[in-house]
Amino acid sequence: MAESYPYRVEVTAHAGELQERFSALPAGAGSGEEVTVAGRVTLRREMGKLAFLTMVEWTGSLQLFAAAQWTDRFAELKKLSLGDWVAASGEVVRTKTGELSVRVTSWELLAQARRSFGDKWHGIADTETRYRQRYADMWANPRSREVLLTRSRAVSATRRFLEGRGFVEVETPVFQVVPGGATARPFVTHHNALDMDLYLRIALELHLKRLVVGGMEKVFEIGRVFRNEGLSPRHNPEFTMLELYQAYADYYDMMALTEELVAHVAREVTGGTHLDYAGKTLELAPPWKRATMLDLVAEHTKVELSLDMPRDELREKAKSLEVPAEEPWGPGRLVLEIYEKTTEPHLWGPVFVMDYPKEVSPLARDHRSKPGFVERFEPVVAGRELGNAFSELTDPDEQRANFEAQAKLRVAGDEEAMEVDEDYVRALEYGLPPTGGLGIGVDRLAMLLSGSEAIREVIAFPTLRKEAGPIY
Repeated sequence: MAESYPYRVEVTAHAGELQERFSALPAGAGSGEEVTVAGRVTLRREMGKLAFLTMVEWTGSLQLFAAAQWTDRFAELKKLSLGDWVAASGEVVRTKTGELSVRVTSWELLAQARRSFGDKWHGIADTETRYRQRYADMWANPRSREVLLTRSRAVSATRRFLEGRGFVEVETPVFQVVPGGATARPFVTHHNALDMDLYLRIALELHLKRLVVGGMEKVFEIGRVFRNEGLSPRHNPEFTMLELYQAYADYYDMMALTEELVAHVAREVTGGTHLDYAGKTLELAPPWKRATMLDLVAEHTKVELSLDMPRDELREKAKSLEVPAEEPWGPGRLVLEIYEKTTEPHLWGPVFVMDYPKEVSPLARDHRSKPGFVERFEPVVAGRELGNAFSELTDPDEQRANFEAQAKLRVAGDEEAMEVDEDYVRALEYGLPPTGGLGIGVDRLAMLLSGSEAIREVIAFPTLRKEAGPIY
């Protein structure tokens, strides 16, 4: 027969609130206030006919002060296991040793911990166990819970910032007939009723820009995207993107919006714009440095690059910098590879890396004064890109040509190249006004603000290999 645990508990106070409200309560004094609290038992000690239990819940910790003289079922309470969930009622007091406590008169067992967290709650050290059993990790390693709360606060602050500037939040399809908006290998699934393959989206971009065509001048979405790629400290196959699009704007407007947004979220979440990350300092307050990709490569490697160089000469420069170069790559792809392998990891930033080669930017608008380049930038912070932004390509004929060039690469074996999205081209034929677009990796922003160096720290349940054998 199943254990008889209560169906609900009327919790009237939380640990964090009580610690703040009664911070001035003197040692040995009572508050006269009766409360009911609930949480998990993490420590227990006995002193004769007294028992002291540390109870932890999501706002903090609190001591439960029990005695045979005034506590119901005192003998049972002393037998509680570490990890058990309990609810306790009594007066808020401060013990003679100065510990804020609930003087327990009555209590209930809410759930039994049948698996041990460890006698001393030293935490779970094995990373595979931590990520697979996040429910245990969050109790054994309090920082894990705090990191996820930091992420939540960052998302909330982002949403408020954009809504305060007139952006409207929307939702776009996760299943797509044509995967687009980025160069990545998609996940494929099959819809039985329609008997057709569908793709999990790799980006939010193309549907959001359709909405701008439809007259929504400022739109954003915070949503999951899926890319069929490997795992790394910076990559997880499913991750969260913020994408936004603003009519009548260009990539300069997006730079201003990016630095203002990130600085605002940092202040809301951490209390300021000055961060310590990976043992170094970061200042996120605007203005951020702005520099072109070619200038940054020259500054870091002392090698001058140009899209006008013969491809063989660029290949030799790549070789001299120990950057692998594949045969089909044109000058633009070679320049990008050299930048990403030699320069980007060393940009502490924050810095806007501006003006990307057109060859690697099929959705961005031609640079207004630099042939062969587009108006695109990536914000780089702590050696990794935080996002991607364009002056958006609005010409349907040029967009079709770019899609067709990508499709040829796909036929030639590039599984990450885009396909031709006929409906998106049709949308552009109805007219897309000048538009600025921005995408920011929510996980990477959360990493930055929480001081985490691996993306799996900021994802509650990261992708892992399937466990071998039974788990019971």
